[in-house]
This record gives sequence, structure tokens and C-alpha cells, in this order.
Amino acid sequence: MANVILKKGEGRLLKSGGMWIFNNEISKVKGDYKNGDIVNVLDFDDYPMGKGFINGNSKIRVRMLTRNPEAEIDENFFRERVRNAWEYRKKTVDTSCCRVIFGEADFLPGLVVDKFSDVLVVQSLALGIDIHKKLIMSLLVEEMKKDGIEIRGVYERSDAKVRSLEGMPRTKGFLGKPFDTDVIITENGVKYHVDIENGQKTGFFLDQKYNRLAIQKLCKGASVLDCFTHTGSFALNAGIAGAESVLGVDASELAVEQATKNAELNGLSDKVKFICRDVFELLPELEEKGEKFDVVILDPPAFAKSQNSVKNATKGYREINLRAMKLVKDGGFLATCSCSHFMTYELFTKTIGQAAKNVHKRLRQVEFRTQAPDHPILWAADESYYLKFYIFQVCNEY
Repeated sequence: MANVILKKGEGRLLKSGGMWIFNNEISKVKGDYKNGDIVNVLDFDDYPMGKGFINGNSKIRVRMLTRNPEAEIDENFFRERVRNAWEYRKKTVDTSCCRVIFGEADFLPGLVVDKFSDVLVVQSLALGIDIHKKLIMSLLVEEMKKDGIEIRGVYERSDAKVRSLEGMPRTKGFLGKPFDTDVIITENGVKYHVDIENGQKTGFFLDQKYNRLAIQKLCKGASVLDCFTHTGSFALNAGIAGAESVLGVDASELAVEQATKNAELNGLSDKVKFICRDVFELLPELEEKGEKFDVVILDPPAFAKSQNSVKNATKGYREINLRAMKLVKDGGFLATCSCSHFMTYELFTKTIGQAAKNVHKRLRQVEFRTQAPDHPILWAADESYYLKFYIFQVCNEY
């Protein structure tokens, strides 16, 4: 097994609890290896730091698997990781649909697994974990079977652009026997068609599960505007909670078609409607018409996909929040979020405050939330903390 030696004074992220070692932190590699191999990690003075897998194609040169230098990375090692991940979900979330493995936060870097009813969707984003992917999935199926859960199929969605940074081709398809990839799930009492083959990422965004539930209590008898609705999840939670009318907006025709289909599935077609529009164009139009809503929901895609895009992203977040606040009735509610870990809690909070000041609105914070517990936030692994979700009451200045 090759030894990766850190430079003196480097590995600060690793030493503070992180999982990554970047290429510029490494002094040398002793011994032969091929990309994806398990390696020993040693500090500059040969102090053992643990084991991880190496990839010379990636700026993240080593992703740590364990801090125990004596650990054997074998089937039993992965069985324990999988068992721990599943036991954690059973204690913290409704497991009918949930994220079962969340990469670094479950100490399986680069691997994501979502459970949609009796189907698993896997996304492999790092070469080292990709090598062990089939073993890990078979172990996960075994663990679930112990709880009486029969998994009828596994689908791979390793088609993310980030795989190219690891020198890996983008791929998707069945791992095992083919099955119907239109899966119906139920979450918070709402039913959805989940297209695991062609939907975004793994087919459905599970991280907002309890945030969607949190808006239900605000929506009874309300007029609701749901922006960036995707497949209609917030809109449908509003509808099932008894909203008088719901308008969901998304720029994707496919998303609007799926959202409309989901409304039909829940018997909500009469009061939950969807339109295909650019939110940045639509909000000023609604304002000009004098439209007002009891509840406005903003669930945009990640405007900040890199550190370099944060400045422009901040302008985008400020603009949509400013526009949304103008559309909320006095005493109504705004639910707003960011799903980019580059948009920090402090910056997002400051941006919303600036938007409120610009339109002379007073915000009363109802609650602040993050991602659902099946997407655990691993301290010192900043990339695992990405979702910031606020609910405010919006008041005119008195």
C-alpha cells in the first residue's frame, strides 16, 4: 500500500475533522499505486493519519475513509459503514423515502444513495468509492432485508458533471434487473411520481422533506405562490394543507408537466395550478398587476455553484427575495432558502436583510431550518452543510 506524505504545516482541514486532502498539501507519495487505490496517509513526520483512496486526476487527491491506520478496508469495513448509516436513518427520519448514504457525512466519500419506496438510486462521484459501489449496494440491500424491506431494484445516476473532475465517464442505468423507473412515493401525506431515470440528480429532492411539512400550517385557507416549484413539492404540501389557491412556477416545461401530473395524483388539480415561466420575469409582472399572496415560497436552484459565482448569486438571491416580499400581504409569510454551501448562512441572512430594507418591510423570523436529518451535517466538512431555510412573517413598516 502506497504512503501519502503531507507537507509540513499542511492537512489543516484533515486535522480539524475534514475528509479531503488536496493535491497541493502533499509532499510525496512513496510506493506504487493506481488511481482509486487505498493509501496510507502520513503527516510530514510519518505520524499515521488514517487511510483513504487516491486519485491523481482530481484536485481532491485523497478522500479519507478512516482515521484508524490499522483498519482493514474490506467487506466487513463497508458492512459496518452501511449498517451505521441505515441505523442512523431509522432513528432520525421516516425511512419510506430518505437519503440512506450522504457521502462524507456517512464516512463513505463520494457516494450518495436515495431510497424511494422499494427502489434505491445510487450516485457515485469519486473513483475510489466507484470501485466498491456494487459491494456497498449489495450490503445495503442485505441490511434492509433484515428489517423486512425488499428492494426490487437499484438504478445508477452517476451522470453528474463533477465526475469529469475525477477523470470518470458520466453514466446511468440499472444495476441488476430492469424495472419501471416511474416510482410513486408518499411524503408528508403527499404522493409524487418520481422519475429516477430522467429527473434531476436522483429524481427527487429529499432534503426539503421537513421544510415542506413546516409550511403546511401556514397555508390553510391561504393564497400561495410557489416559485421554482420543480415537480411541485411545496405547492402540493400547501394544497394538501387546505390552501385556497396555489400557483406553482418553474422555467422547465418538463418540471411543470410532472408537477401537474402530481397534482392530479393527489386530487388537487382544481386548486393547485402550474405555469412555465421565468421567475425573475414573472415576479415584477405580478407586482405590476397588484397581485398579493398570503404565502410566497422561494426554492431556487443553487445560484452559487462555485466560490467565483457568489457575488452574482448574491444579487440573484437579493432580487428574488425583494420581489417576493413585495408580493406578500401585510402579515403574510415568506419561506425562502438557498441550497448552495458557497452561500453561507451569514451571507444569506445578510442578503435577505438587505432585501427587506430596500423594500421597507419588517421581517419577523418564524423559524430557521436546514436540510433533513437524513442529510447529516458533518462538522468540519463544510460541503455537507448547504441548505439554509427561513420562514418569516412579512410586515409593513409601522
